[in-house]
Amino acid sequence: MQRAMRRIILLATLWIINGGITKTMAQIDTTWAIHDMNRPRPPVVTPAPFDRPTAPPSDAIVLFDGTDLSAWERVGGGPAGWRVVDGYMEVVPGSGNIQTRQGFGDVQLHLEWSVPEDVTGEGQGRGNSGVFLMGRYEVQVLDSYQNDTYPDGQAAAIYGQYPPLVNAMRPPGQWQTYDIVFRRPRFDAEGRLLQPARMTVFHNGVLVQDCAVLTGPTAHRARPPYEPHPDRLPLMLQDHGDRVRFRNIWVRPLE
Repeated sequence: MQRAMRRIILLATLWIINGGITKTMAQIDTTWAIHDMNRPRPPVVTPAPFDRPTAPPSDAIVLFDGTDLSAWERVGGGPAGWRVVDGYMEVVPGSGNIQTRQGFGDVQLHLEWSVPEDVTGEGQGRGNSGVFLMGRYEVQVLDSYQNDTYPDGQAAAIYGQYPPLVNAMRPPGQWQTYDIVFRRPRFDAEGRLLQPARMTVFHNGVLVQDCAVLTGPTAHRARPPYEPHPDRLPLMLQDHGDRVRFRNIWVRPLE
């Protein structure tokens, strides 16, 4: 009896966390008969060429192609103060965080980043930056190659919440890749949370966050609760005082 009760509690908890996703999927599955030829076909998307697998697919929104920062602005207003050189953008320490001019909700995000080859500092003081979905849900950027720090703050951590499943870091000076699938939180008309945000992350092609359910916005030494916010908000990159570089940034809206 106790074992059966524990199973019921577990299933109920999973239902709450997933916000009724199972029910929604069942409704979608039964809309059409199996193998129904009248079912709408998925749109055709041209993928990246075989010899350039991280190039944006045909339905992507390119946020940085190595030429300019026209898709970006300084957080708080004004032009983005980072420098563009040799096909990448680089943090100019003290110039401030930058964000996209366009807002996004559910997305597939690809970006590439590199920490300075000349290693200085340790822990959080070494190649530190961050990728903030909707400006508040951070995937940490850090030089975590032979550099110890708190696990929920190393590279590919969902900052302050989930360490990565593994450390897939390449040496300093080499390019790293993040491929992120982000599902925004859902709120009802009164601002109550219906579904928490979820995130899947691949670091250099290795799965490091597997549909992680976020407890709320990420923060330093804090666990703030969810607060209602718009369905689409800018993507933000952090100026943490280190000359971290970024290139080849694109998104595919998924809503």
